[in-house]
Amino acid sequence: MGAPVPSTRTADHRFTGNRAAEPPAGAGSTRCAHCTDGLGRPREIEPGSFRARVHGNPSVAIAYRVAVFTAGLLLVLLGLALTVLPGPLTIPPVLAGLWVWSTEFAWARRFFTTFKRKAQEAWQHARQHPVSSVAVTVGGLVLAGAAFWAVGHFQLVDRAVAALGG
Repeated sequence: MGAPVPSTRTADHRFTGNRAAEPPAGAGSTRCAHCTDGLGRPREIEPGSFRARVHGNPSVAIAYRVAVFTAGLLLVLLGLALTVLPGPLTIPPVLAGLWVWSTEFAWARRFFTTFKRKAQEAWQHARQHPVSSVAVTVGGLVLAGAAFWAVGHFQLVDRAVAALGG
């Protein structure tokens, strides 16, 4: 075994949770390690900006992070609910939810970049095969409509409840 490799981590940063703490005052850095433009690149923090004011007050920062998490969760759940429909309808809300999360959470930035790449590949496939993409989407919507119609017309929910003894 060889000698241990020296660490490249600077002494200016402490790592707490899923984001790096700010460098000490006077370090000359105006970058925030946990603030990104949604694409994984650090974004300049302007003094007096909304984000600087939010992160300057710990109680407001926690409430803001909870709000960001909730907004992202609602979008992701909407996208998951749309998976019952055919076609690429589930991609935009999930991608939007991951983008919202990625503005505050480091773990979401990793998922966002992977999901964004997969979404671009799916969109490229749909653009290269427009006839089959439209046929699958329209056919799936027709089948979903027929299924909803059949459930209502034949009172399948009421029959299932009665069969289960409810």
